[in-house]
Amino acid sequence: MESKKVLFISQEITPYLAETKLSKIGRYLPQHIQEKGKEIRTFMPKFGSINERRNQLHEVIRLSGMNLIIDDTDHPLIIKVASIQSARMQVYFIDNDDYFQRKYTVADSTGKEFEDNDERALFFARGVIETVKKLRWAPDIVHCHGWMTSLVPVYLRSIYSDDPLFHDYKIVYSVYNNGFKTPFRPTFADKLRYDGVDGENLKLVKNPDFINVSKLAIKYSDAIIIGSEEINSELYRHIKSVNKPYLDYHDESTYVDAYNDFYDKILS
Repeated sequence: MESKKVLFISQEITPYLAETKLSKIGRYLPQHIQEKGKEIRTFMPKFGSINERRNQLHEVIRLSGMNLIIDDTDHPLIIKVASIQSARMQVYFIDNDDYFQRKYTVADSTGKEFEDNDERALFFARGVIETVKKLRWAPDIVHCHGWMTSLVPVYLRSIYSDDPLFHDYKIVYSVYNNGFKTPFRPTFADKLRYDGVDGENLKLVKNPDFINVSKLAIKYSDAIIIGSEEINSELYRHIKSVNKPYLDYHDESTYVDAYNDFYDKILS
């Protein structure tokens, strides 16, 4: 029987970024799922704080070179890759000089969140999907981790819904307690609408704060995982109310088996 394919899209992965609950799951979950017999691909943003020389990143010329239009402006898509030898695992990085060549990840040295985090999330989501298309790698599961991946379900189920590569798969969205504090700009819904996302569904993000953007991701996903021991209480109630498969929090000793079983359950 052909191995199932799991596409992991993570906001953070250690050792490229500091250890957090999210970055550790981004690092170890793909490895363990691969060891359980599934095929994997892993993506994250190429934040400017990631040292390319130390981590041996190099550009993948055959995948780079496309321009993505965000808010009516062209932005070149650059794809880089690095290997975690001990895990026999590659990590693909989505890069762009305008959005990711900064010393910090989502906020500056004073803690002020970047005003264009909305467009960075848009670019990251579309960059991952376009790269997977170029790889001609059709996933069975797309598992998104962290709010910067929240637009992947939205795009996959709207503007890429007729793409033959994405025809028989499930989207899993993990909700963490890593929310952004400053709402996205008021033009956020217009940017999604410009890309072809259904306007009716965008009523959710009339106020594009962390809760509403998360609800939009949940709306377009097939199943939800609670990734942190505690998450926003409104989001927790919402997850339990939407009549979709969901998995409660599991700690480090149990989450790999629980997630793997959850994948199999929603695919069956």
